[in-house]
Amino acid sequence: MDALSGAGPRRARCSLGAASPGARAAAAPWARFSAWLECVCVVTFDLELGQALELVYPSDFRLTDKEVGPGPPGSSRGPDLSRPSPSFLCFRKAASATCPSLTPTQCSGQRSPWHAEDRHYNSGAPMSLQREPAHYFGYVYFRQVKDSSVKRGYFQKSLVLVSRLPFVRLFQALLSLIAPEYFSKPAPCLEAVCSEIDEWPAPVPGQTLNLPVMGVVLQVHIPSRVDKPEYSPPKPCSHENLLPAPVILSSVHELDLFRCFQPVLTHVQTLWELMLLGEPLVVLAPSPAVSSELVLALISCLQPLKFCCDYRPYFTIHDSEFKEFTTRTQAPPNVVLGVTNPFFIKTLQHWPHILRVGEPKMAGDLPKQVKLKKPSRLKTLDTKPGLYTAYSAHLHRDKALLKRLLKGLQKKKPWDTQTALLRRHLLELTQSFIIPLEHYMASLMPLQKNITAWKTPPQIRPFRQDDFLRSLEHAGPQLTCILKGDWLGLYRRFFKSPHFDGWYRQRHKEMAQKLEALHLEAICEANIETWMKDKSEVEVVDLVLKLREKLVQAQGHQLPVKEATLQRAQLYIETVIGSLPKDLQAVLCPP
Repeated sequence: MDALSGAGPRRARCSLGAASPGARAAAAPWARFSAWLECVCVVTFDLELGQALELVYPSDFRLTDKEVGPGPPGSSRGPDLSRPSPSFLCFRKAASATCPSLTPTQCSGQRSPWHAEDRHYNSGAPMSLQREPAHYFGYVYFRQVKDSSVKRGYFQKSLVLVSRLPFVRLFQALLSLIAPEYFSKPAPCLEAVCSEIDEWPAPVPGQTLNLPVMGVVLQVHIPSRVDKPEYSPPKPCSHENLLPAPVILSSVHELDLFRCFQPVLTHVQTLWELMLLGEPLVVLAPSPAVSSELVLALISCLQPLKFCCDYRPYFTIHDSEFKEFTTRTQAPPNVVLGVTNPFFIKTLQHWPHILRVGEPKMAGDLPKQVKLKKPSRLKTLDTKPGLYTAYSAHLHRDKALLKRLLKGLQKKKPWDTQTALLRRHLLELTQSFIIPLEHYMASLMPLQKNITAWKTPPQIRPFRQDDFLRSLEHAGPQLTCILKGDWLGLYRRFFKSPHFDGWYRQRHKEMAQKLEALHLEAICEANIETWMKDKSEVEVVDLVLKLREKLVQAQGHQLPVKEATLQRAQLYIETVIGSLPKDLQAVLCPP
């Protein structure tokens, strides 16, 4: 039986080791490949050795010895590791037909020069789709077929794509093309595919790309932070007549929200609040695919707000944080855990929110909805599906949304339409919550007229929570959202969450960069020769050094500065240096 993992990434910590800079320099042909993938792994299951890493492409990419280790001989369930192993995480119990995805694993080593373009990509990509600086995402295709020559009676192997990009839909599509061919022609197939990917253009936010592989052309749109965030498929490229006709992916990353949320539609708003507040949540599902997709769907609820907490779409007792997450001596961390083992009901009973769902049903009517239940009722391993929490939602439920979704089911509307409706609802809910924060934050920015060339730019005023809460009376979410409820209480709890801290740090950083850019523009528009008349050489040299520092920041995509401003700043530097004595010129402009 073959199975493409229904999940995308899952999170844990292990160290996929990149090659040394020298090795990467020698492997220059893989530079384009690395813009999309870190490596391709093949993991096999052996009854005596457990899970074993069989193959890695490119060959100079290494898994550290700490992560690769076989299980005990004769083990019936693979290696009994207290630390995560990428090879172990590629398998469930041997009887499983589906496979969990690898986690974005935490990298402990230095990054290689392969990733020098990360800053350029991240500057244009939405926050939620930026390359992870310290995590890998893995996508897995698991094959299990009967084989009488094997003791256990089954051949089991996984093909894993490892990337720093959270492009779930794209890499699932890629796996569905590669894996069947690989299992019939192993090594030549992988080498050929990797060579084809090495010819792909780099992912540039805002562009629609044609990606040829295995005789098929995948056409994808790379999302940009300036794209409108509503659901819409990419426009086909018109500048090429492609043969064969391209397979157009409507999204590189978006999941089918309606399918994922079917059993919890009546509690979507409560779950949205739990995600917004960064609350610890356990999702207990019947399979890794259901677990992973539901966790990924939950964290996507906050778009365009970046999910700043940790998440593990498929977590097992073999993950290194198992003891940390199950201990009762401290409060649960801000993590969303996806699990399948009912054992977690007992070990994670102290977590404040546990969502248990059953097998997904594709019937024409709305599936049976899980019920809200008190955590005290979560006692046995055969606990029924439900959302076990003592949390009371701050906002009233949107009954009209549920009616529209049910009506769509009755009229047999396409699931894409249902997903678009649900995604739009969550997007508008998040935007209604964030817009007042954005408006208040913008009011803390110094006025442009107060930014002068020869003075240190004024500072951004501090964010005062009480002032913001008072502003909600005339500029609150009620202006864009019809939902009633305790918005003030929700904002107060949000201020204590990791998401407020992440949002505030990012916005403050962007505003500080804008302030520096405006200051540089003010300098470039001033008459520098007039300023220099009564200045000492020390002051002039100091100006040169500061201008150079600003230029380095701007050229490194850290400052939002126009090209004309950069050219003028360079001209200013040359003019100022030319006015100095030759000995100082030699110091500032060494040969």
